[in-house]
Amino acid sequence: MNRIQLRVKRRLRRKRGLRKRILGVPSRPRLTIFRSSKHIYAQIIDDLSGRTLVSASTNEKESKVNPGGNCQAASEVGKRLADRAQSAGVTQIKVDRNGYRYHGRIRALADAAREGGLKF
Repeated sequence: MNRIQLRVKRRLRRKRGLRKRILGVPSRPRLTIFRSSKHIYAQIIDDLSGRTLVSASTNEKESKVNPGGNCQAASEVGKRLADRAQSAGVTQIKVDRNGYRYHGRIRALADAAREGGLKF
């Protein structure tokens, strides 16, 4: 198994461990984050009904920043997600970091969402 496959396999194992403990309910939905090399995606999900309530990414047409492999783009996504969540009536969330370490782009997105009014 090469290095990249091993890295992905480890992340998926961490993801399964996290998902056992985090469940998004209507009063506190789950914020899940996915990052690729060029973009970052975030969704707020109600797991009981299986619905995505709000989503934001750097891959959207109204995205003002350059394709987002950086912390600045991640913070813009976090601000946009917080605005959309406020308009959808979501104020409290649980963060699912999806197996990624809580630093860099993940942390920038979460901090921007916090500044936008979401409570973790």
